[in-house]
Amino acid sequence: MNIDVSEALKALDNPTRLAILTLLKDPKTNFPEQEADPEQLGVCVSIIQERVGLSQSTVSNYLAALQRAQLVTSQRIGPWTYYKRNEQKIALLLEALEKVI
Repeated sequence: MNIDVSEALKALDNPTRLAILTLLKDPKTNFPEQEADPEQLGVCVSIIQERVGLSQSTVSNYLAALQRAQLVTSQRIGPWTYYKRNEQKIALLLEALEKVI
């Protein structure tokens, strides 16, 4: 199981993407309006969009960048897409960075 460190760092090199990843670290606290269990299911993109205050298309693009970097996973249920952190890949990224830094 690998992670592209360069791709991950590019994804994190944006304050809003970094903020989204940080918010998703504690979804129950940061997204109390989420009706379904956010730790199990993830957080709906529309709720993330409301929290960060940007257009849905911008937030979707940011989440796509985080997903390409394997830092989040998504799950589509009907018309909604739910996102959550990929803790295994984040751990791999931190391990890889420890070897470099």
